[in-house]
Amino acid sequence: MSSPPSQSERGAALLTVLLWVAIVGAITAAALDRLRLSTKVSVNASSIGQARALSAGVEELLVLMVDDLNRNNETPQRGSFSLIQGERNIRLPLGAKSRITLMDGGNCFNINSVAQGDDPSKLTRRPEGIAQFNSLMIFLGVPADEAHTIADAAGDWVDADEQDEAGGLEDAHYAQSANPYRVGNTLFTDVSELRAVAGMTATRFDQLRPWLCALPTTDLSPININTIRSDQAPLLAMLAPDQISVARAREILSGRPLGGWHSLSDFDQVPAMKAVVLPGLVQFQLQLQTGWLRGEILTTYQQAEVSETILIDGRAVPSRMAVRHWGDEE
Repeated sequence: MSSPPSQSERGAALLTVLLWVAIVGAITAAALDRLRLSTKVSVNASSIGQARALSAGVEELLVLMVDDLNRNNETPQRGSFSLIQGERNIRLPLGAKSRITLMDGGNCFNINSVAQGDDPSKLTRRPEGIAQFNSLMIFLGVPADEAHTIADAAGDWVDADEQDEAGGLEDAHYAQSANPYRVGNTLFTDVSELRAVAGMTATRFDQLRPWLCALPTTDLSPININTIRSDQAPLLAMLAPDQISVARAREILSGRPLGGWHSLSDFDQVPAMKAVVLPGLVQFQLQLQTGWLRGEILTTYQQAEVSETILIDGRAVPSRMAVRHWGDEE
């Protein structure tokens, strides 16, 4: 017959049991935390998906609004366009809501205008676009030699050939970098791609970014004289830098009639414009009606928040959505 366990043995057994209880408790707590996290992630994913679906509906609404403007032949400075300029809040099904902003998407420098051509595989450099990019950068305070390097490099980045031209750079230059890469030889799909162009630095890109856009066309930047703001005067000055200073461009825009200019002839009669002779191609850049519209949409559903930026091609009816970016653009 065995002797009963001693006091120390009973204490050790109790300690072992308590240790196992603690371990099992910790494992159970961790499992519950993971379950809660998994459930929360699942719910968030579902909410984000629903918010994106609702945001897609808002996209269609904006496209239809642009169609209405085109059918009514409204100029962006007058009539019903005023209803969608600025920020608006709309209620959506399921308790969701969207904050939308629709603005002129063409009052910017189109970085794809440094090239010309309809076939993306056969693009060639466009001197007028390169010159305007160069002038804009100088107006914005970029040193002339640096601006020249960036503008020429952008032209060679987009054109289809492999020939370094007028200071531009092709694959041979980029192959010598610490992390070799090749030029695009096609249109920029997003302004952020300009970071890879020779001469561009992070600081310089941040400085230029608000003035740039990447329209899905090589057209020279379509500047709408009825929607361009006076603080965007460099965009008007870049069209004829030897004739229009930034100060003069700001003076012209500040004197715009309340209802906007009704014709380009009216604009040409502005005293500060009378002595200006725009080059042939540049004359077609001045617009009275917006062809490209930029929409910013922030949709909230339950705890999810989804933001997107869209570019609408409103040059013809029906309008179409040309570009979509979810979240931050950069």
